Amino acid sequence: MNLKVKYFGMLAEAVGCQEDEIQVTTSQISVVELTEQVVQKHPKLNTMSFKVAVNQSVVDTNLIITETDEIAFLPPFAGG
Repeated sequence: MNLKVKYFGMLAEAVGCQEDEIQVTTSQISVVELTEQVVQKHPKLNTMSFKVAVNQSVVDTNLIITETDEIAFLPPFAGG
């Protein structure tokens, strides 16, 4: 399964792109498992804080991702 991941702000700068394709070998993957694979591919993220959004909502790490989901890695942001 191929998952398209988008990066925003300083995360995009750290990984060197705004969009990436992550290939996973299983038919199901949780947010935490995907995050581990992304950090393995882009080690600079290991020292950075971020949230993961699926279909434009920040989600729990146990959520199962499907191939059609929109996945985004978001930098910390302040509310106003």
